[in-house]
Amino acid sequence: MVAVGTLATLVVAALASLFMAWAIGAGSSGSTPFAPAVGANAISVMRAGFIVGLLGFAGAILQGANVTNAVGTELIGGVTLTVTAAVIALITAAVLVALGVFAGYPIATAFTVTGAVVGVGLAMGGDPAWAKYQQIVTLWVLVPFVGGGAAYATARMLRSEWVSETSTVPVLAGVVGVLVANMEFAGLGANGSSASVARASAVELAGTMFGETVWFVASVLVAGVVAAAIVGRWVRTDQTRGQRRFLLVLGGLVAFSAGGSQVGLAIGPLVPLLDAVTVPLLALLVGGGLGLLIGSWTGAPRMIKALAQDYSSLGPRRSIAAMIPSFAIAQTAVALGVPVSFNEIIVSAIIGSGFAAGGSGVSKQKMVYTVLAWVGSLALAFGLSYGVFTLVSNVLSV
Repeated sequence: MVAVGTLATLVVAALASLFMAWAIGAGSSGSTPFAPAVGANAISVMRAGFIVGLLGFAGAILQGANVTNAVGTELIGGVTLTVTAAVIALITAAVLVALGVFAGYPIATAFTVTGAVVGVGLAMGGDPAWAKYQQIVTLWVLVPFVGGGAAYATARMLRSEWVSETSTVPVLAGVVGVLVANMEFAGLGANGSSASVARASAVELAGTMFGETVWFVASVLVAGVVAAAIVGRWVRTDQTRGQRRFLLVLGGLVAFSAGGSQVGLAIGPLVPLLDAVTVPLLALLVGGGLGLLIGSWTGAPRMIKALAQDYSSLGPRRSIAAMIPSFAIAQTAVALGVPVSFNEIIVSAIIGSGFAAGGSGVSKQKMVYTVLAWVGSLALAFGLSYGVFTLVSNVLSV
């Protein structure tokens, strides 16, 4: 039986988590996926916010477990986060993200949540999880170079006079199809574990004629060919309209991936508290997904407009170039269970595709302010959460 005082504190922690989910939905996961599509005039701002909310909710349920567990249990060693620590970490990060939303600057959510959780964990006397930090920092550092570089190269290829877009766009769609076939979903694996569609199909078909590896490769290739054929038909019928339809599909995939990654930032700190109230992880994912949904519907349009118009004047080709590496990086982070900022992913890709056109429409001043906001939010979240937890602990012990 949970004591009344403990139950009240858990309710406060849940409310803090919901606030964090709203802030993420309004900022990172709600604004970034469809920003390039809005910039390319493929969809309106309000419709983008509505659709991204639904897809983010689905992603949170089907792909949210990996990052959620990582944030809740792998960022600090030797201690388990208490209810007080979880509340302080969540409120600190949520306030910083919310300030970024209202100021019009995309704060890197993964930076603030990671900094806040590590801050309270160390204040509790925990040990740094150096191996996990190395994995996280490596991905964070690589994102601008890999995402921006891939977006730049793709945009240059699409703009080249030597390459026909009716050929290159379907090829890119085939690559996306291969990535989709390898996306892991909850419940597709053995005993309810996660598995990709390609892997699950291979397991079911193994032994009928060929081995599992053969069926896996065949499933992946079929997904790529089908995606290429569908998009190829679109662009051959109407090139501009076909590109925009492909861009909307990419936006949907990134929105789904954002839900799978970002929900962990909102509810991860609550994972160590589940045993006290015997709440299943799925219920936590649903609650976090609903928070993302509400945030996307109520606060995302402001940030979508900021990203679509302030960073680069995008056309369909440059937007496609930005979204493909963003989707690939997002799914990599989800599979590894690494908290990653979708603002960093999308902004880097937008800038890379923008420079492919000579840097037209790219605000260098905005870029500098954004990077400073990212670094500052990490340091500020760590310092504030560490200081606040230490102060609260001292007061409670008096």
